[in-house]
Amino acid sequence: MDAAALPTLPTAADVEEAARRLAGQAVVTPLLRHAELDRLTGATVLVKPEVLQVTGSFKFRGAFNRLSRIPAAERARGVVAWSSGNHAQGVAEAARRLGMPATIVMPADAPARKIANTRALGAAVVLYDRATESREEIGGRIAAERGATIVPPFDDVHIIAGQGTVGLEIGRQARELGVAAVDHCLVCCSGGGLATGTALGLHLSHPGARVHTVEPAGFDDFARSLASGRKERNDRSTGSACDALMVQTPGDITLALARRELAPGLAVSDDEAFAAMRFAFDHLKLVVEPGGAVALAALLSGRLPVAGRTVAVVLSGGNVDSALFARVLAG
Repeated sequence: MDAAALPTLPTAADVEEAARRLAGQAVVTPLLRHAELDRLTGATVLVKPEVLQVTGSFKFRGAFNRLSRIPAAERARGVVAWSSGNHAQGVAEAARRLGMPATIVMPADAPARKIANTRALGAAVVLYDRATESREEIGGRIAAERGATIVPPFDDVHIIAGQGTVGLEIGRQARELGVAAVDHCLVCCSGGGLATGTALGLHLSHPGARVHTVEPAGFDDFARSLASGRKERNDRSTGSACDALMVQTPGDITLALARRELAPGLAVSDDEAFAAMRFAFDHLKLVVEPGGAVALAALLSGRLPVAGRTVAVVLSGGNVDSALFARVLAG
């Protein structure tokens, strides 16, 4: 790519500024230890439960950071976003706190809980068919009609910087637990905003940490893009229980940042994600959605050799429909 065409990338300073904006707004989620995880893996395992974050996922971090930067004169025109649910809820809550109208374009097959929660937070929801319609086209049209600000789900400097506060916290909390160095960090990935942001934040205090994306099998465009050096696309837009992780191709900003900050990516099956959900419920007493459990699934299924190492695992979201969760727990 020509140097002039390279996108502007977020910096460590952007992550630190995001942390200041999020102070008093986002939850500083804990970093947890559990003896069973250490026993099963032979590693020192640190779990970051973003299921405890505002709206039940990490997405509030990036959404609030981005919306808080919209000039006061433009806020009355509102924001438009597209999402299968977690970004939707994060944007809706950030808009509510900042007094801005929000419209979210969501797939009709998104979990009912995510759609209901988004509406309950005050946002207008526009449903679409993800197999035949383009959410970007629908959202772009609405934004143009209203003069609203588009809030992308991942390919935005301030969204990525907000998500990067996850890594910033992991680094600081690990040191507080007496951990000298985080060797690996496993992070769920769709468009790559959380993974690249987490790497940017974590590398401030643990520069040697290898941060790995984890995606659903068959939807591992990010891992394949990292391996090939070019943007790869998924063949399908549906077909995984991990509804939050089915973006078809990486973003320009996230992939450019990933080439510098990330280690090779991993993929897990839906069944492995379900097993991780059961483990989180049984041992950690946490409710995790399928897409939020893939990083833990990669650890438990041995996708990465971690014996004798320290590994951080991000549980990215817990917004799962009760009927699906009951089926998963029942095996």
